[in-house]
Amino acid sequence: MYRNRDMGINYIKARKGHCCYGMGLGIIILDDVYPGFPGDVRNASAYPFPIQYEIAEGVDIHALVHEKDKSPCLEPVQRAARKLEKMGCRAIAAECGYFAYFQKAIAGYVDVPVFMSSLLQVPLAQQLIGPDKVVGILAARKDCLTQAHLEAVGVQPGSNYVIAGAEDDGRCPEFEHLWYAPRRTDPPGAYYDKAEKEFVPVAVDFYRAHPNMGAMVLECTGMQPFARAIQREIDIPIFSWGTLLDYAYSVAVHRDYYGHV
Repeated sequence: MYRNRDMGINYIKARKGHCCYGMGLGIIILDDVYPGFPGDVRNASAYPFPIQYEIAEGVDIHALVHEKDKSPCLEPVQRAARKLEKMGCRAIAAECGYFAYFQKAIAGYVDVPVFMSSLLQVPLAQQLIGPDKVVGILAARKDCLTQAHLEAVGVQPGSNYVIAGAEDDGRCPEFEHLWYAPRRTDPPGAYYDKAEKEFVPVAVDFYRAHPNMGAMVLECTGMQPFARAIQREIDIPIFSWGTLLDYAYSVAVHRDYYGHV
């Protein structure tokens, strides 16, 4: 790949109100302390573009995922989004699929593209596979994913999707050691090999329970480190936070092409 300076950049000028330049994706993260494997949105090391984090202060897993009244989360999420925008981030995303609840609110609050949830990819996946197949949505907890979340990202009620919760039946204890309060270790920690051994069969069983599943969307930001392992087993399109962020960056900062004829 051509590594010299971008010859399309000659004259530069300030963007209104921006102090930083060359920024990539701004990621709103939860006000919670736990690590993420490379590939997790909370871990910036695996992404080939700049990542800037901002904490939504006071918004932890319980407030975002489990509390029925999510209105107290809105203002901290708005503040985080505005700060990332002011810093110069080219697009804004978040680190939990349940941020889908605020997709419309945040997209209407800032002037950069907003990708609040991997579930934004569900309508696209539905179009790709056709009406006779279903999109499998693998969430952390099925009962916490409401119609309000889905409608906020454009998923039509009664359309071709099915939902399962990876943590619903206790089959992923290692996975839960990081963020599920009753099982979270002190300090939060997990082994990759154990988490993969538990999580992949859950995804495979979900697929096998729906023979007409044409694609799978992983809701949780901690799932995509295992996405390729799942795909090796079931060989269908897998959408994750990783595919969303790659797309988000390509939209906000379209790459140039270098080659020959």
